[in-house]
Amino acid sequence: MSASPAPAMPPSTASQSLPPEQTPAQRRRQRLKLLAILLVCAAPVIASYLAYYVLPPLGRTNFGDLIEPQRPIPELRLSGADGAPFKFESLRGRWVLLQFDSGGCDPACVDKLYAMRQQRTMTGKDRERLERVWLIGDAAVPADTLARDYAGTVVLRADPAELAPVFPIEAGRRLEDYLYVIDPLGNLMMRFPATGEPARIRKDLGRLLKASRVG
Repeated sequence: MSASPAPAMPPSTASQSLPPEQTPAQRRRQRLKLLAILLVCAAPVIASYLAYYVLPPLGRTNFGDLIEPQRPIPELRLSGADGAPFKFESLRGRWVLLQFDSGGCDPACVDKLYAMRQQRTMTGKDRERLERVWLIGDAAVPADTLARDYAGTVVLRADPAELAPVFPIEAGRRLEDYLYVIDPLGNLMMRFPATGEPARIRKDLGRLLKASRVG
């Protein structure tokens, strides 16, 4: 009798688990898909800027100064009222109205806290989309009455040396002279004069919230 043929050896497990090497065309398609996903995520905020600044109705004048180029808020060393570290990125997904002041909070500081509270209140049904932040750059402790009167304001301590390169100011001005706006993607994009007209600030904020589908 002739010997039966030897059974075929199955391919090795290692060769079965290795994916086929991608061609340059396939790698380009994958990169294009990733870029498309990133653009879809950023499109709502980009569209709000275009609607607000590039294609405004005739006769519209903007009160706030657009910060160009826009810049992401870096990882700052921040701490909350309890001293625990705070990540600014935890505020992403909401619009942020931000002020700087000493913890002693002089009358001008109180006026800004009041203005931020009123701006949020006057946005009506959109108020939950707007977060208020007070950055303190010294060791002074805010009065208990401020925590009560302006409940809901996120109070954080920061290193002033880290803030100056991030938040632009005009010559002869201080950080305390402005209210800054940060978009839901974490980008610093606008500033208002702290003593500016509340009605005009409210109008600008209202337009941004209306034009944006995120935050």
